[in-house]
Amino acid sequence: MPRPPKFRRVAFLPPFVVYKPQGVPLEEMGVVNLAVEELEALRLKDLEGLEQEECANRMGISRPTFQRLLVGARAKVAEALVKGKALRIEGGNFLLVTHRQCARCHEEWEALEGEVCPRCGAPRGRGRCRRRRGVWTLPDTEE
Repeated sequence: MPRPPKFRRVAFLPPFVVYKPQGVPLEEMGVVNLAVEELEALRLKDLEGLEQEECANRMGISRPTFQRLLVGARAKVAEALVKGKALRIEGGNFLLVTHRQCARCHEEWEALEGEVCPRCGAPRGRGRCRRRRGVWTLPDTEE
């Protein structure tokens, strides 16, 4: 029995899912499918300029797995550009992660990791601030 696929953490979904050469109807050209996690690998490495180890950590996968994703994604993008094919971004095994920011200490963390700040223990999100003597403060939390 094969091992179940491991979900990759993705922090970005593209605003458009199909990119194609101008002036040619989609029905008349080939299509290259790019998985969402392959796009995330391209974004982290090539757009943000992170090291592979950091990229792999952000996606929750090993560095060799990240390398395979990156090589496959680059090959698919190159094929679409060189051969004049459309690029469709869809599918894959991924979890969309959102980031939270603590209103107290400004620590950022992924929503999958918990609902309280890992640094100071404050509840997630902005919290309800109340104004005291012209200074914005956070409500006290039970520890």
